[in-house]
Amino acid sequence: MGNAVCLSYGGRGLLHEWEGKAFMADDYKYKRVLLKLSGEALAGDLGYGIDPKVVDDLAEQIADIVHDGVQLAVVVGGGNIFRGLAGSAEGMDRAQADYIGMLATVMNALALQDSFERHGVFSRVQSAINMQEVSEPYIRRRAIRHLEKGRVVILAAGTGNPYFTTDTTAALRACELDVDCLMKATKVDGVYDADPMANPDAHRFDRISYMDVLNRGLHVMDATATSLCMDNNVPMIVFDLTVPGNISRALKGEAIGTTVE
Repeated sequence: MGNAVCLSYGGRGLLHEWEGKAFMADDYKYKRVLLKLSGEALAGDLGYGIDPKVVDDLAEQIADIVHDGVQLAVVVGGGNIFRGLAGSAEGMDRAQADYIGMLATVMNALALQDSFERHGVFSRVQSAINMQEVSEPYIRRRAIRHLEKGRVVILAAGTGNPYFTTDTTAALRACELDVDCLMKATKVDGVYDADPMANPDAHRFDRISYMDVLNRGLHVMDATATSLCMDNNVPMIVFDLTVPGNISRALKGEAIGTTVE
């Protein structure tokens, strides 16, 4: 695989040369994006832990868009290893359980970084909990600089605080990093008015407002994350991650999944 060379950059008009070809992020509707990945997505069919095949396929899709000049940040959950709410429900102290969940997200972030870099994608892990041996601390300006240089920034350990989900982290970081959209990767092809697995007559929305999501009680993200995106005018695309090429299609403005704005 060839090496990416930055020819010039000026914020989001990043131009890369990849294997002798020039690409512009201007080919994409969204130039700087934040991708929210659930931990469960990384488990694949294993149901627990990290499925190397899933991570490798994801890294291949990420490599395509990053080599085209899209600036990408990733927030990853930890539910494939440990979920704080589940631990709390079993009697653990909620704050302690949430901290364990944050550590799970760091493991996922390191696995993503390894796979990204094996596909020729430069990346940095930034953790909201200080772990200097394996990651950088989360510093907003440093994260933005990494994005401008074409590096993927993998944001781990949530907000660094208990009682806040990684969905809320994704919304918060999306606002801080001034992204064009927040991409919520799921196992379904958008937002429905009912569970499509249980109700075959469930209706999928092509577009829906954040207020409608809140009023209808649709579980796109938790209410805190939804309100944060709504208050700061950050659009969100909910799409099916399991379909190869969907990340690129969504970023180019194709009608993939549901747009929440």
